[in-house]
Parts: sequence; structure tokens; C-alpha cells
Amino acid sequence: MALPREPETTDDVSAMNACTSPVVLQRRDFLGLSIAAASAALLAGCTPSGRSGGQRILADDAAARAAEDARPSSGRTVKGTLTAAPFTADLGAAVLGGGKLSTWGYDGAINGPLLRGSVGDSLEVTLRNRLPEPTSVHWHGLALANSQDGVEKLTQEATAAGSSFNYGFRLAHPGTYWYHSHMELQRERALYGALIVDDPDEAKDYDHEWVILLDDWLDGVTGTPEEALAELSQGMGSMMQGGHMAIGPASPFLGGDAGDLRYPLHLFNGRAPADPDILAAKPGDRVRLRIINAAGDTAYRVGAPGVRLTVTHTDGFPVEPKEADAVVLGMGERIDALLTVPAGWTPLMALPEGKTGLALGRIRAGTGQEPVSAALPSRINGEVFDGGRLTSAPSVRLPRKPVTVRHAVRLTGSMMGYNWGINGRRFALDSPYDGALAVREGDRVQLDFINPSMMWHPMHLHGHTFQIGESGARKDTVIVRPGSAVSVLFDADNPGQWLYHCHNAYHAASGMMGVLSYVR
Repeated sequence: MALPREPETTDDVSAMNACTSPVVLQRRDFLGLSIAAASAALLAGCTPSGRSGGQRILADDAAARAAEDARPSSGRTVKGTLTAAPFTADLGAAVLGGGKLSTWGYDGAINGPLLRGSVGDSLEVTLRNRLPEPTSVHWHGLALANSQDGVEKLTQEATAAGSSFNYGFRLAHPGTYWYHSHMELQRERALYGALIVDDPDEAKDYDHEWVILLDDWLDGVTGTPEEALAELSQGMGSMMQGGHMAIGPASPFLGGDAGDLRYPLHLFNGRAPADPDILAAKPGDRVRLRIINAAGDTAYRVGAPGVRLTVTHTDGFPVEPKEADAVVLGMGERIDALLTVPAGWTPLMALPEGKTGLALGRIRAGTGQEPVSAALPSRINGEVFDGGRLTSAPSVRLPRKPVTVRHAVRLTGSMMGYNWGINGRRFALDSPYDGALAVREGDRVQLDFINPSMMWHPMHLHGHTFQIGESGARKDTVIVRPGSAVSVLFDADNPGQWLYHCHNAYHAASGMMGVLSYVR
């Protein structure tokens, strides 16, 4: 792997904003604070550490390999192949344009193949690139070797058209994960799929499992993702011109604007509502739902009208179980929940939060008439929450220890210029270390996501799982609402160069990304 080498010393390490005697805010005190209150809290007890200089630990460094070697090993290997190529999808005659569309995906399907293994297994996947341009695969949510993270120019060279790349790493933690291309807007086609890591010791207290991928879709129907980004990049001045830009989608739950784009379709396991995915069960059966939001610009409110869900995991990690009428997932988030099946037909609805449309699956338990989609409610109310408002299970809660490094991450930009960035800087792959957040192996790190913008942002960190405050959920993606802030903690135990970014695909493509940089 011939990646660009970084100079031995870096000036930005001295700007790490580490705290010698930091005040670690309780989750209930920090989550959702106003910007003014958050800024005051962040400054309390926080002074620069005086660290300066340092050598970056790159993806091929011995420290990065040592972290991978230390992960649990079962001695087993799970192998797979992903062929990325153009194909023609058929979403049914009820879809605009007759349902047939040209797009890109893995193995000729809108949902890539389900990859599955157990904790400690080695996953070996060969990526075959049959696209007309380079590509890569990112393994979302996994702690893995930095060289396998799939970020162009940062952890690997992109896999050129007509060539292959062999990924290989151990599956360190059980849970619901997924994989997707990390090249520009390729994920906004069909270059994604589910990845499940089983825990052999976990009690199986359910009768069925339903792995669910949700997606907002426009490719081949109203244009391409690149055309949509070009329109967004014109800023607010183009909003009244029609096209892809959404005008006025709002969600009180998300704190304001719901998203940037309007979508002709919302998909549930690659299927439109007129031809829903169906799970067969019996009345009284328990179903484990593994819900993945693979969308680019849409949060989903997921629930079954009149049926309560018991949420058990978020982003792969267990939480203290909580009942809900519906759950909201931002882009990149996952929720595991249990549902007890009533008799007849049960619609599992994924409503695009603040937008129009529906992604739909159905559970069939017995006989009866399948209800038509038009008869379903337009909203699910009651007790509704997102994964960022849950409490971690004690078994996965981080031990209390002092914070040694703290970084303020301001989510900057606006719809006016569509100039999204981090701390006022728009990310560029040609200079990825500009503004990098430096840490050292062994640090307890606190990231303070501060959002002065008018848009919500689902913030994702590669290669790590963080905890929200002192006892919040363990996650890798968290919703940060406009005018508020979220504080997360993690241990720097996976050396390398790791991307963090907004998981709105169009915000990330416009510059809302940065690098968490391990240094010596």
C-alpha cells in the first residue's frame, strides 16, 4: 500500500485542546445543551496540555497491526466476495417509470449479500471492482485494522476499475453492523449491505430474526446522486427551482429541518411499498428486528401501529431495555428491538422523519386480508426516542477514568452556501490532516460535538465505539440536533488514522469530515 507519507512532526498536535483537569459532564447535563451553555461548560477546567510534535501512526504501522492481533480469535475464517458492478434493478411496475432502473450495486442486487460471522472469526472478503471508476468498502461500526477501513488515500489506495482488493480482519464485537462504499456518493446507489456478528454466548430469546435495510432512493428515477449534489451545491438560491431540493421538510423531533432532498422512493430491504418484504410468523412469536438506516439524507421513524417495541441494542451494543411505540434512526445508525407478533397482518412502517413517503415491511401471522398501504396511518406517535437517548447496559459501560484529551468539534456551515465543514474547515482528501484531532494510544478521549448550524447531523466515528456521557449508549453514530451539543467518550485503543464525519452523504461530500489522528 503506497499511501502518501506524513512528515515526522506535526504542528497541529500542539492544538489538541487536551484538559489537565477536565470537567466530564454528565449525559443528562450535556446532551442537548444550548450552544452558549455548552461552550461555557466545555471551557470549565480545560487548559491546553502543552503536548507538541509527534509522529503519526499510519495504517501500516506496527502499532496498528498489534491492535488487530490483540483482538479475540476463534480460529475460524468466514469468506465472501463482493462484486461491485452496474446492474438493472426492477422495483415493480407501480414505481415511477415502470420500476426498472440502472444503478450500481454488489452482486447485482439493491441490498448486497448478508455477511455473517461470530466474535473472533476472521472475515475475509474479496472486492471485485467491475465499476467504471475506483471504489472501496468501509466496514461501518467495526473496530478493525486501520488498513482495512476502506477510506481512499487515508487508509488504502482506492481499488481501480477492473481490479480486486482482499479485505481481512477479525470480528471483535457482536452486533448489527453494515458495509458500504466510501468513495464519494457511490453509497447513494446500492453499494451497501448488512454485516451481523453473532455472540455464541448470547441467549436467543426470540423466534425469528429480521435484518432490515432502509434507504432513500432517487438514482435512476429522478436523476443521479451527483446531479442532486450539484443542485444542492448551488445553495439556497436554487431551492425554488424545483429539482431534487426539499422545500420545508421539518421535524420537531430532529429540532428543525429534516433534510435537504426529496425522494421519490423509500426502500425496505430493497423493495418499494407496493411490493413489501414479508416475514411469516405465528401469533405470539417474538421477532428480533435488526434495523439499519442506509439512507443518505433521511432519518426514519420505525414502528408497528398498536404494537410496542422493546429496544435492546443500538449500533451493535446492548442498552438497558426500553419499550417504545417507535424509534428514530439517523443515517448510519442501527437499532435492535423485539416485537411480539399479533394475529393477522402487522405493518412495520419506516416513515421518513419530517418528509413524505413510506418504507414498508409486513409480518404475516395467520389468515386475513392484507391491509392496503393507503389505509396505514401517516404518523406513529406515543413514546418515541432515538439511540442517543438510551442508557448503556452495565456490561458494556466504560469504566470511569479521567479524560486526558478533549476536542471541541464544531459542526459548521449552512444551506445558504452548502459549505458544510468541521471547525470552519471543509475537508479535502488531498490534505486530510489539516485540522486533525490528535490522540495517543491509551488516552481517554472526550469529543464535544457542538452544532451551531440550523441542520441536524448524524456524526460517525470510524474504528471506535464511543459512549454518550457517563452512562449513555455505546454508539458509533449519534444525532446532534441544531443549536445543541453532545459529549462522547472513548478509549484510544485502535491506532491509526480514522475518519469521522456527518453521515448525511451530501454533507460529508461537501466537507463535513475530519481525521482522528493517532500520534506518538
